Amino acid sequence: MNKIRKSLTILLLAILTSCSMPELFQVVINQGNLVDEEMLEKLEVGLTESQVKYILGTPLISDTFNPNRWDYYTAVSKGDVVFTESKISLYFEEGKLIRWEGSLPSTEG
Repeated sequence: MNKIRKSLTILLLAILTSCSMPELFQVVINQGNLVDEEMLEKLEVGLTESQVKYILGTPLISDTFNPNRWDYYTAVSKGDVVFTESKISLYFEEGKLIRWEGSLPSTEG
């Protein structure tokens, strides 16, 4: 009987202390292509695909069904909290940049 009481006490203490344990350390994660305003300012209509890759890097998403569209996605998060998120889509015709859309998150604070 004494062993059962000790086991139950230890189990109860383990359950109670596990509820009050501190949260585990969570790392800030940068995902995707880190594109900044300076890089976007270098884009010009008529740039070749290789010139765009030199400026922005390889696109995160290359759609096999629409090879003339490149998507650059960026997210900065920590656990379930997303701090910033942006998506820039570039459109090509005959290997030349014709337009882009999307924007970077505001850095005003």
